[in-house]
Amino acid sequence: MATKLLLTFVICRLLSTVGFTVDNYGADHPVRRIDQGVFNGELSFGTSDIEKASVDFGLLNEAKPLGVLHPGSTNDIASLLKTANVDGFSVSARGHGHSINGQAHATNGVVIEMSGSKGFQFRSNLGSLPALGYENTFLLDGRNSKSNDSKRIPYVDVWGGELWIDVLKWTLGFGLAPRSWTDYLYLSVGGTLSNAGISGQAFNHGPQISNVFELDVVTGKGELVTCSKKKNSELFNGVLGGLGQFGIITRARIALEPAPQRVRWIRVLYSNFSIFTKDQEYLISLHGKPSSEKFDYVEGFVIVDEGLINNWRSSFFSPKNPIKISSINGSDGGVLYCLEITRNYDDSTANSIDQDIVALLEKLDFIPSSVFTTDLPYVDFLDRVHKAELKLRSKGLWEVPHPWLNLLVPKSRIADFDKGVFKGILGNKTSGPILIYPMNKNKWDDQSSVVTPNEDIFYLVGLLRSALDSGEETQKLDYLKDQNRQILKFCDESGIRVKRYLPGYKTQEEWKEHFGDRWGQFLKRKNEFDPMRILATGQHIFKPSFDSVSSFR
Repeated sequence: MATKLLLTFVICRLLSTVGFTVDNYGADHPVRRIDQGVFNGELSFGTSDIEKASVDFGLLNEAKPLGVLHPGSTNDIASLLKTANVDGFSVSARGHGHSINGQAHATNGVVIEMSGSKGFQFRSNLGSLPALGYENTFLLDGRNSKSNDSKRIPYVDVWGGELWIDVLKWTLGFGLAPRSWTDYLYLSVGGTLSNAGISGQAFNHGPQISNVFELDVVTGKGELVTCSKKKNSELFNGVLGGLGQFGIITRARIALEPAPQRVRWIRVLYSNFSIFTKDQEYLISLHGKPSSEKFDYVEGFVIVDEGLINNWRSSFFSPKNPIKISSINGSDGGVLYCLEITRNYDDSTANSIDQDIVALLEKLDFIPSSVFTTDLPYVDFLDRVHKAELKLRSKGLWEVPHPWLNLLVPKSRIADFDKGVFKGILGNKTSGPILIYPMNKNKWDDQSSVVTPNEDIFYLVGLLRSALDSGEETQKLDYLKDQNRQILKFCDESGIRVKRYLPGYKTQEEWKEHFGDRWGQFLKRKNEFDPMRILATGQHIFKPSFDSVSSFR
């Protein structure tokens, strides 16, 4: 008996080595019994598809599905979900695979490849997508009727698996572009809307979820529903920021604005944290001003590592003139803070752009000698991180573990966070960029599923670190993960009530604490739209009703 077991183990190891998928399920598993004839697309059991869907950008978890659906129509997604409800298996939607903690995994279930090349074969069948139109602005905020300040603005209808870079390229053909972005554009529309979608424009326009007129959603029950602030609003509000728990977004109606031609990109340095945050908060307070009296984008980052200021995300600075922390007088504990701001312009405003920027900069208290400016096309600015990605890929530094930690920190405690984390826990090595910028809470819809700190202003702090096998202790995965735990422990013990963005909790108790008094609403929506709890089990919020083990082993 022992010999047979050993032989079986050796065979399985050999099969795995040469690329075959080995699992404990045969042809009688419900996923394997699905009738392929009901799909316009393809339900794949191929090794390459399974392996791709088993990992994500984080490279921190691996979970194999039994099948991968490349949908040929929205009906394919509805049919799969109806079958999953009857036969009992989990389903997750996967965009560009940029999750960090396995959120799009479907252990022993089916992953829907929303952004894959095979899935896009059916775009010609969609006919009407992408498509342009006009809506009234009051439909964005849910007011009951048109008001005097309501106006018609353009929108684009897009497939939920469309990448934002492709949305940008298509709308630019009409002189238009979405109003709110993420820093990285190779993400799917449905993926970012299931979280929030934030970048430096959020102080002005709100996150991407605040810029959606209407959605088509296939609920966990397999029902295709059109929803908006005025129609099926409970589903609409729930899906936006809903972490994929209530349905799969197949179409989104995105608000647009006239696209600028160029961007003036400015970075200035600070050695004093309170002055840095004072200036950031002043700039986001200008959101209601005319475009000539405010910046279009406000972000920032922390520099605790002298090498980091000239790293991939800081390639803005000339390599011929590298910046050194030690060269900046008055740096507080070896830490600098960089304010990153932009102004959009075109031919009609080119003559006044310099004057407008000078007037804005005069009100800021940055280090006078630290102004760095560049000018570039609008598309190049929005796609800046992709260019850095290509550099990292060429060096083999992109497909590495990413133990990212993104926190929403209340304004009242951001100074304490600075002292305890930036000047404390992190030391002088970070292994990646540290973003920090404030946002206005009134630009976020409190009816959505996203939870944010209960203050008028809160900060995103994004520790976007990469684990490298360089031999240096501070770049190892275990070191960075332990540092993340230290940061969370510090916040908890100091009473800093942070909310995690793109959270990676593993227990329902942690999720209940995350949602706080909004857990009841979240649970109610789950019971209404996905009562079998088959969707997005990789989030570890709910156990599927059909199996209490498969997704939580």
